[in-house]
Amino acid sequence: MSASTRKRPLGLIAGLVLIGLLLAVALLSLVWTPASPTKMQILLKLKPPLVAGLLGTDQYGRDIASLLMVGAWNSLSIAFLSVLIGAGVGTALGLACAIKRAGIFATLVLRGCDVLFAIPPILSAMMLGAFIGPGRFTAIIAIGVFMIPVFTRIAFAAASRIWARDYIMAARACGKGAARISIEHVAPNIATPILVQVTIQLGLAILTEAGLSFLGLGLPPPAPTWGRMLAEAQTFLRPAPWLALLPGLAIALSVLGFNLIGDGFRDLLDPKAETGR
Repeated sequence: MSASTRKRPLGLIAGLVLIGLLLAVALLSLVWTPASPTKMQILLKLKPPLVAGLLGTDQYGRDIASLLMVGAWNSLSIAFLSVLIGAGVGTALGLACAIKRAGIFATLVLRGCDVLFAIPPILSAMMLGAFIGPGRFTAIIAIGVFMIPVFTRIAFAAASRIWARDYIMAARACGKGAARISIEHVAPNIATPILVQVTIQLGLAILTEAGLSFLGLGLPPPAPTWGRMLAEAQTFLRPAPWLALLPGLAIALSVLGFNLIGDGFRDLLDPKAETGR
């Protein structure tokens, strides 16, 4: 089926719009918010949307819209840094393992990935928090380490297929070393699956960061996070349901946006993808 007859990637467009709006709100929070996210006004506590501020106030009288805006920046910054660590380290390990697939280095790395797969990021954060305390660094490292085996496995599988191609044999015949071949020929040809996985893992990273903050293992107060907003809203579900609804909706839309982008990129960049099959 020709590219002209394929369906337009509506999911990709919707995902880009959602994440574009999220990024715009996050960047705007660096220079402006409707009110100070840490300013407490007890007389205005638990006011519904449009009564006090655009989205109401919480149990301390803080502006919900401002908390969500700053929380967007905190969630995105942690997600991007953690996925950057996971993708960078994991892809490098996967490329190295593909050079000598049957070597002891590849065996140790891949078995280590299996061990890391068995340790959820929340448990990793709890162990790190016991040594260095909860905070941004703890969340980034815990989520980043959790991402490494995912990218290692994907890079290893994709690179192993590339190493069997004829042009790799031609590069070897020209006297190029394994490291140079990996950088010049293998890495560019595995960029598509890595890019797709990055977008999907960004959604997972936001969800994981919210879970860590919900448990008190993310950014410490008074830094606003969507996960802590959900945790603090538990006791106010009946009188003020918007306290839980709004951050929950922000998390859900963020994860949905990144997943739509990942699926859209996969369909757009995969030359073998055909509709109806």
